[in-house]
Amino acid sequence: MSRRPLRILFFNRSYWPDFGATGQLLTELAEDLVAHHGFDVTVVTGYPLRQPGSRPAREIHNGVEIVRASGTTFEPRRFAGRAANYVSYFASACAAGLRVGRGDMVVALTDPPIIGLAGLLAARRAGVPFVFMVRDVFPEVAALLEDFRSATVDAVLEQVTRYLLRHADAVLPLGDTMQQRLVAKGGHPGRMRIIEDWADCALLAPGPKDNPFSRAHGLHDRFVVMHAGNIGLSQNLDIVLDAAEHLRARDDIRIVFVGDGARRVLLERRARERCLDHVVFLPYQPRERMGESYAAADVFVVSLLPGLAGCIVPSKVYSILAAGRPYVAAVEEACEVVALTRAEGCGFVVAPGDARALADHVIELADTPGLADRMGARAREVGLRFDRPRQVAKYAELFRELAGRPGAEPQGVRRKP
Repeated sequence: MSRRPLRILFFNRSYWPDFGATGQLLTELAEDLVAHHGFDVTVVTGYPLRQPGSRPAREIHNGVEIVRASGTTFEPRRFAGRAANYVSYFASACAAGLRVGRGDMVVALTDPPIIGLAGLLAARRAGVPFVFMVRDVFPEVAALLEDFRSATVDAVLEQVTRYLLRHADAVLPLGDTMQQRLVAKGGHPGRMRIIEDWADCALLAPGPKDNPFSRAHGLHDRFVVMHAGNIGLSQNLDIVLDAAEHLRARDDIRIVFVGDGARRVLLERRARERCLDHVVFLPYQPRERMGESYAAADVFVVSLLPGLAGCIVPSKVYSILAAGRPYVAAVEEACEVVALTRAEGCGFVVAPGDARALADHVIELADTPGLADRMGARAREVGLRFDRPRQVAKYAELFRELAGRPGAEPQGVRRKP
């Protein structure tokens, strides 16, 4: 007689159909665990911020049970709105975690940073392992954001993070620098397992630049520098506008932002005030058009505010690799992207504030025949190492180890007796 499916309970405010990177990755992880690894998955999440009330409180989507904890859905562009959404979701998620059936394991992400407490409560109540899946490190992420300053909240978040690190049966950082930060906060290195994010290499593959998306926006005959994804508070996207100043004389170059986020309105206004007519802002593209939008780019920009290395790992780099395009990373040396870039030769690294160097690399790629193509081909080779099925399989293996299936002792994690 076969065993029943391994049941996993996830906690994270963002999930399908939200656009956020963390929610999208969790959606892909949960659905693949069900479809390809035979897991039974429940996600305790919030209501979509841009579509409040559009989903039922409980539903099944692509095999995953979704339980939506009620809470506010204020516009998250300012701290007050985000804080209200976080606290109200946390309170409701704690209650929801007590109502859902008991599983074999509880996994909490970091949206919001205190949601791990709800996950830990549910895990201890059920007597099952608790996994802390770290996407962002707090309070560093909150403390460095431009619209928020509170020593009291920082202190609370610091203590919450340390508490979760001490009590988690496994901690999953996204890279070496993030792991070092978590160890410095008291996390036990023997209970940590690095599993990087991924891209869907079947969905995102090298494609022709001349396509319906690039034609629709007049990009097919221009050298395109693109930022795709969240236009948020953690990124140093002002450097892109500063680089655009240096590229003003190049009529053959376009700088394109594709996406939305807390800083989009401000950046659009600054671009208009500076008369940067070669800077274009476009909305999020539906999943079925991502391949075309990425293929319209000749080079991407990956950026992060100084001080956030290891607190956030820019997951967009894996999509860029899958699409077979080079990139310029404006990040600190400690950022996980730097080691990958230097080792594989699929992009360039500049200091976070060095707009002149960013512009120079764009010109180098635009003016050197074949350079972008060669670096893009290498990027695709590297991207295949982080393909979605490979990375999801690592999670499935770890979860089976923690649950004692097929019976081997877990390596690098702690299993409850």
